[in-house]
Amino acid sequence: MRVHWLQHVPFEGLGRIEDWLRQKQSKVNGTRFFESDELPDPHQVDFLIVMGGPMSVNDEEEFPWLRREKEFIRQCIRLGKSVLGICLGAQLIANAMGARVYRNLYKEIGWFPVQGIPSNNRSLFRFPPAFEAFRWHGETFDLPPGAARLASSEGCENQAFQLGRSVIGLQFHLETTPETARELVRHCREELAPSKYVQSEEVILGAPEERYRAIHALLFQVLSFLTDTAG
Repeated sequence: MRVHWLQHVPFEGLGRIEDWLRQKQSKVNGTRFFESDELPDPHQVDFLIVMGGPMSVNDEEEFPWLRREKEFIRQCIRLGKSVLGICLGAQLIANAMGARVYRNLYKEIGWFPVQGIPSNNRSLFRFPPAFEAFRWHGETFDLPPGAARLASSEGCENQAFQLGRSVIGLQFHLETTPETARELVRHCREELAPSKYVQSEEVILGAPEERYRAIHALLFQVLSFLTDTAG
């Protein structure tokens, strides 16, 4: 399986996704937009993974590569490739496919409950009725045309969506490890101003090991679901 991933800042990598890809013996390449905006031929990609970052999808003047990135995502989706977007990545998918991205009513940073949306549609990924996931975002998105909402929360209506059979966007982070959580806190500590859905550094980094195990198990389910249709 030929995997290409898009990275926006050095401190937001693949996290636990990297271990899963290694287990599957995938051929993995990436574009690091903070170094180069060179992108492959989308026909040569089976599975595209779009990671997070502190910028907005609307910051095209400051980050001109966002335009090319959105077009690349759009091409991959139209070619029927498997695509996973996480946080900014989900917002990029939504925006690339015609949806609006804007400031959420609440900034969400930390570990908070998420509710899966029940569905009888077997082509949709089904999240558990309730689970806890790690979040770090201040913006949200409308669902792109034709997308189904997969998960929601009290502080953010659109927590996950699916477009067709092979595209999923997650506003939350299932790939987070204790190390990647520490990196986020280290680089973005100034965002931890106390509010309704912003936890302290101590609470964020004090998450028990079983919480990480739970989100990683769910992550692997999402990856397996998407790659059923990959090359």
